[in-house]
Amino acid sequence: MDFLNTLGLFFGSLVSNTLASLSGGGAGLIQFPLLIFLGLPFTIALATHKVASVALGLGAAIKHIRAGSLDWALTGYVIIAGMSGVILGANIILFVPDRIAEALLGGLILALGIYSLTKSSLGQESTPRHRDRKSMLIGGLTLAVIGILNGSLTAGTGLFVTLFLIRWFGFDYKQAVALTLVSVGLFWNGIGAVSMYLAGAEIYWPWIPVLLLGSLLGGYLGAHLASKKSNHVIKRCFELLTLLIGLKLLIGV
Repeated sequence: MDFLNTLGLFFGSLVSNTLASLSGGGAGLIQFPLLIFLGLPFTIALATHKVASVALGLGAAIKHIRAGSLDWALTGYVIIAGMSGVILGANIILFVPDRIAEALLGGLILALGIYSLTKSSLGQESTPRHRDRKSMLIGGLTLAVIGILNGSLTAGTGLFVTLFLIRWFGFDYKQAVALTLVSVGLFWNGIGAVSMYLAGAEIYWPWIPVLLLGSLLGGYLGAHLASKKSNHVIKRCFELLTLLIGLKLLIGV
């Protein structure tokens, strides 16, 4: 890969991961199609993207740990709840026609954005709820289902987790984004990458260093911007990404 392509790959990774870190998901909106555009087949691009996305979670985790904005008990709960789903999804994607799955996911993500747009007060204030044992079990099962999508598809599942944490557990946008980036970006994507590799998916290692650098810097920068912005601004970024990603997956461009 020549210098211009390397530079384009870095900036594409930086921009996509900054936006994802600011709004709680969606790094694959730019990064995954970019890998395909530069010549990687679908499954290799997906596995390579999964590996690189781990650095998004790491960059965001460094910022949020320093800021003391993480609830470690709930972070561990989200990680564990989604693990089995991520592993299952990473294995079944190698046998599922991706176009149908992407279109369905696109429709669901588009619905998330529209729902958020119609709920002006959603995620603006923290109102803790559903913390009893039964509700935590229901929440864990839902996260496991989202984990299947995360392990098998390219972009947008972090946005599902963000909105679910707001709607079910009563987090505000800042809290939900921080929790999503560490649990999904760092751990779910890491588990998914390892699972895909063990299942036989090929990773294009020559591009990994550039992607990791862009993801790490983007994750930290987005988390820094999120700490400075209001819940309203983060909500608008979330809605913009859900609409863009939903349309992209739905129409297949």
